[in-house]
Amino acid sequence: MSRAHRGRLPIVDATTPPVLVLAGPVTRTEVAGLCEEVRALLAAGGSGLVVCDVGGLGPPGLGVVDLLARLELAARRAGGRIRLRDPDPALPALLDLLGLRFELEGQPEQREPALGVEEAVEPRDPAL
Repeated sequence: MSRAHRGRLPIVDATTPPVLVLAGPVTRTEVAGLCEEVRALLAAGGSGLVVCDVGGLGPPGLGVVDLLARLELAARRAGGRIRLRDPDPALPALLDLLGLRFELEGQPEQREPALGVEEAVEPRDPAL
């Protein structure tokens, strides 16, 4: 049980993941440095997650896909993962087409169903 001091807010340990802002176009020589930066952010952050703001990368192409795949691989090898923030609307479709799964910020995780959604309704089921 914790006690709050009068007139003060209780101390809360909120862990927010670090953010890596990617601005494009990114050259092949910059990719290694960005991978190293992801590893350093994971080591310093402690949350096991780095948010990659991809809004500045421009229209998606194979170069963007290669960059994101390498960043995810570097994060996985360091014991973490990346989450994409502000992707171009075509980027998730391109990644899905290539069979690459990335967590997008603001979307529920795959293993968690959206609240209030039923998979199937039988005519005799009672209303909730």
